[in-house]
Amino acid sequence: MSDINARSDAFVFFGATGDLAYKKIFPALHAMVKRGHLDVPVIGVAKAGWKLEQLQARVIVEKPFGHDVVSARELNRVLLGAFDEASIFRIDHYLGKRPVHHMQFFRFANAFLEPFWSRNHVESVQITMAEDFGVQGRGAFYDETGTVRDVVQNHLFQVLSNLAMEPPVRTDSESTRDEKVKVLKAIPAITPDNIVRGQFRGYRSEKGVAPGSTVETFVALRLEIDSWRWQGVPFYIRAGKCLPVTCTEVLLRLRQPPTMFHGFGLEPNYCRFRINPDVTIAIGANVIAPGTETRSQIAEMVGTQLPRADEMDAYERVLGDAMHGDATLFAREDYVEEAWRIVDPVLKGGTPVYEYEPGTWGPKEVDAKVSPPGGWHNPTVRLP
Repeated sequence: MSDINARSDAFVFFGATGDLAYKKIFPALHAMVKRGHLDVPVIGVAKAGWKLEQLQARVIVEKPFGHDVVSARELNRVLLGAFDEASIFRIDHYLGKRPVHHMQFFRFANAFLEPFWSRNHVESVQITMAEDFGVQGRGAFYDETGTVRDVVQNHLFQVLSNLAMEPPVRTDSESTRDEKVKVLKAIPAITPDNIVRGQFRGYRSEKGVAPGSTVETFVALRLEIDSWRWQGVPFYIRAGKCLPVTCTEVLLRLRQPPTMFHGFGLEPNYCRFRINPDVTIAIGANVIAPGTETRSQIAEMVGTQLPRADEMDAYERVLGDAMHGDATLFAREDYVEEAWRIVDPVLKGGTPVYEYEPGTWGPKEVDAKVSPPGGWHNPTVRLP
């Protein structure tokens, strides 16, 4: 729950000249202006010291984002300044005397999930975040970051904690964040035998990338959650660039009960959640294969929520929550420390980086070293 007394009096964001700001933050601000939700000053901070006029020019995002000159003009009315990081202390001058999707809802608002949501019925959990593009001209940035730092210890650990957390005792942000921290505290640090790093062929030719770079553009890893609910259930995370599709998906593979249908080639049932590019839930179950009475095949029951014209973008929602003082979707300091505790040993110790072909699901070493029971589920994106 948000606290009305914690409502923000300004929106200050770092990386104002970067790719994320241009593709996500500014479009979200445009949408907030159109809805009448942005009524506080906006200040951008970046390493490259820009003047206010340059930041205002950056606001004019391209037409494919669906924003127009009117929203840009309105947004520029609340842009107060642009600073480099060294002069951030001057922000108070510009502020004057101003006083200083949802997976969690789906998880706890639907009763049918709870009976099988534990080690008693779940065999393994897979989380895949695939991108079918490369570094897109951001080689210098990416070569100092890599996949683990870029998306695993932040975005995908958030997905993981939403999946594995216990129900919070209250719906306020701190109670929710308490439960997320408990999940990470129960995860031992990653060891070298539980991770495979990869690099797509051609990455070292990207502008800004070191010729002999060992930075990963792909990672697959296995985690254990040493809690009462999840002890003994392996969690697998896979993320990378230049993969076959752009998609973020979760697959819970269920344990197989005893059966009377021997020889049918039964496969484990599963529950699949797609987070991006659409929102989908699917249940995979065995059915009799067409034309035979002795073999089975997996069929899916699928429900998809298609985006509506008036639907909030994820970044618009998270920015709105921040300005209204609702911290539920944001990582707390102890959460961040636990996330880094889990990944730091392998980042500092170094592990081999294997080359993979663009358009494949990563290096072949993944299947031999970090593969779920029954193998990885490779998402597909069907055109409407």
